[in-house]
Amino acid sequence: MKIIHTDAAPTPRGHYSQAVAHNGLLYVSGMLPELGAIDPGSHDFRQQSEAVLRQCEAVLAAAGCRYADVVQATVYLVGVENWATFNDVYSRFLGEHKPARVVVPVPALHHGYAVELQLIAALPTTGDAP
Repeated sequence: MKIIHTDAAPTPRGHYSQAVAHNGLLYVSGMLPELGAIDPGSHDFRQQSEAVLRQCEAVLAAAGCRYADVVQATVYLVGVENWATFNDVYSRFLGEHKPARVVVPVPALHHGYAVELQLIAALPTTGDAP
């Protein structure tokens, strides 16, 4: 098992790692769209979606992965009305790649954010991957 960390994504605020590589898979912890010291309520949902996808992309890259390696995604959204916006942003980041996915509407998320993303990716079988 190898712990993955990159300074290009937020440092976890709790007792967990950004990601863990184990047995050919990368498990990316649920990531909130850290947008700096600005109140999350001052950013629209599209900005939060773009931020969380950029941050997850950085964690994937730190392990030698990219979005094409993602096999499963879990998305938590505050408000089912945000589903279409997230899907639009998500599809721009993932392109033609369509991993298994579940979208879970929730009443609230930690720190006032409106989206959280968790991923499982296949680690590359060659190169410098963990």
